[in-house]
Amino acid sequence: MEHRAASEKPEESRIPPMGASQRETGRGKTIVVLPAYNAARTLEATVRDIPAGCVDETILVDDASRDDTVRIARDLGLAVIVHPENRGYGANQKTCYTEALRRGADYVVMVHPDYQYDSRLLPHFLGFLRQGICDIVLGSRIRCRKEALAGGMPRYKYLSNRGLTLFENITLGQNLGDFHSGYRAYTRQVLETIPFMKNSDGFVFDTEFLVQAVYFGFRIGDVPVPVRYMDEASSIRFWPATRYGLLTLWTVTKCWLCWLRIYRSRLFQRTSTPPDAIL
Repeated sequence: MEHRAASEKPEESRIPPMGASQRETGRGKTIVVLPAYNAARTLEATVRDIPAGCVDETILVDDASRDDTVRIARDLGLAVIVHPENRGYGANQKTCYTEALRRGADYVVMVHPDYQYDSRLLPHFLGFLRQGICDIVLGSRIRCRKEALAGGMPRYKYLSNRGLTLFENITLGQNLGDFHSGYRAYTRQVLETIPFMKNSDGFVFDTEFLVQAVYFGFRIGDVPVPVRYMDEASSIRFWPATRYGLLTLWTVTKCWLCWLRIYRSRLFQRTSTPPDAIL
């Protein structure tokens, strides 16, 4: 997935009516967000796998795809927001979360539309949030080494994931199986507290968000999920992945410097403006 920086505001398509499944049962409004870039071949399969009745709305934010992602999303009845120029993976998520908050989401689940993650497990993520067990739930791709490699995870990616996740668990006091999963569920409070609009527009957005969550004291848990690595699935190439790893180390270092009151970073200052008021 390649991205370039840009600055124009997104263009929004029609908004389909909200489902009644969650709101009527008092369990809170659930919105799935799909940060998309050239996902035409896998989008429908991803959406079809979301269990019926477990979400109220699905929003797709398209980052200037060059294929038919937008047309297919609209045909599926999704709410679609289009970035007129490619902004980056992190910038895409910023639009996803601000729009979900604007629409009144109590729970927000990010699913990559490249069919890499199993969206059938979404109700299990929500269960941990609704029961108050976790504030954030991640999908762990690495239940064991054999399964991860058999699912197509590149060996260099497996090794770097293990190394970075071990480092983050030790330095941040966590016990997560996969710190770098793109399958995530958040409560509204998390998105209203973390200043994610100050985060990177690139891939390190994900790491910054989780380190911020630890800094602000949110409870993070994970569940095992099967993963499919296919030609259609988005993935960071080797050298961008190396840069991502270095930025991950720097993000954790900044967190510790803030804890020790040696350094102040805007990433670890509570948001004062509601994110949904920014766009």
